[in-house]
Amino acid sequence: MANQIFDFGMIGLGVMGRNLLLNMADHGFSAIGFDKDTQKGAALESSATAGTTVKGVGTLKEMIDQLKSPRKLMMLVPAGKPVDDVIADLIPLLEKGDIVIDGGNSHYTDTLRRVNYLHEKEIHFMGVGISGGEHGARTGPSIMPGGDPEAYEFVKPILEAVAAKVNGSACVAHLGKGAAGHYVKMVHNGIEYAIMQLISETYELLHHGLGLNNDELSKVYKSWNDGDLKSFLVEITKDIFLQQDDKTSNRLVDMISDKAGSKGTGKWTSQDAMDLPVPIPVIDMAVASRELSTYKEERAQAAALYKSTAMKIEVPREVFIQQLEDALYFATIICYAQGLAMLHVASKELDMEIPVPEVVRVWRGGCIIRSVSLEDFYKAFQTNPQLPNLLLDNSVAHLLQGKVKHLRNVIIHATQTGYPVAGLAAALSYFDAYRTERLPTNLIQAQRDNFGAHTYQRIDMPGAFHTEWKTVD
Repeated sequence: MANQIFDFGMIGLGVMGRNLLLNMADHGFSAIGFDKDTQKGAALESSATAGTTVKGVGTLKEMIDQLKSPRKLMMLVPAGKPVDDVIADLIPLLEKGDIVIDGGNSHYTDTLRRVNYLHEKEIHFMGVGISGGEHGARTGPSIMPGGDPEAYEFVKPILEAVAAKVNGSACVAHLGKGAAGHYVKMVHNGIEYAIMQLISETYELLHHGLGLNNDELSKVYKSWNDGDLKSFLVEITKDIFLQQDDKTSNRLVDMISDKAGSKGTGKWTSQDAMDLPVPIPVIDMAVASRELSTYKEERAQAAALYKSTAMKIEVPREVFIQQLEDALYFATIICYAQGLAMLHVASKELDMEIPVPEVVRVWRGGCIIRSVSLEDFYKAFQTNPQLPNLLLDNSVAHLLQGKVKHLRNVIIHATQTGYPVAGLAAALSYFDAYRTERLPTNLIQAQRDNFGAHTYQRIDMPGAFHTEWKTVD
């Protein structure tokens, strides 16, 4: 048809959808978008760079009719029922071979169901994780597509053009079968939860433990971001402390409630890790800590009941700041190690064929968890693409061994003075357990067999054994 002139369509023109579509247009692709709110379509057109081809429309049919075949379109709508509703509206308008992408944070099991459902109708469906926030969508996000490799070849030129670039390499790759794209994004978000929790714990120790004010805090995080901790999350943290509140004369961070919200992706990561099973205790503690933050009234009552007044940390300021920097660096590596280990296992157990080295490469730029450390991890996976855990790489082991003493010191000082450091402590406990050849779980096996005849395994011969345990008075 003569009016099929657009390369890519977007359903949902909120900030993310609009910015991603404008990014495509800036790279020479003709872009069309639909939103039920016609004002968003107008905002799309008015925001377009001069000379680019961008159009906003008020009906799905109008958008579909103007897309080149095979039609390539993305949904950026809330996860859950809204995605299914859009798919239902699309099916009568689409043709064999068209490509539908879910760019939101859908649970991977929903994505797999939709892949199979649309496959029966000979329509390609892809779950694509996108990280980088509204700024990243406009200037270059990290993009994590999964699903049909045939469909990916059609959208690959567009996604590579708009993705962030690191050393000339686009931060996008086909990351596996079925719902692999959304699975990788889920784990990405779990790691994000964990790193944010760790940073918040260092903030508490610096602010209340050492008594640093917001200006001093900003300087500390700036110095950290100039070194081994260089990352997006540390970078924005240094800026947060300087933001003035537009309603008071205070800094904005001091006016924000300590009840943290969430959209569930961290919880999904923890739940699925338990099902695999893969231990990811730093991510688990980050989810639990965020949930605990919502119990504000109970925490206030407990604070009054237990008179929980934390004390000052009596360590020279510069000494403790250095210890804390090393502790955060160590624990952050543990976060990545746990998430990537989960992907390694899930790739096999869920038959997704996730190329973990490519995941690390894609995360190096554009995404929320990007950091300079990912370069070290990428080298580790280039050396051994089937590395089951980063902690087994010699170069990573060298990095950790130089920092672990300071993490232990930080945890000692925090617990002695009454500051909660669940994330930092979980990182150390995981490390200590992972590097212990013989754990005390032999006693747990004995207990289970004693009370429930669950049997146990022996160290000197194969098989399952049961004992009639004696009761000693």
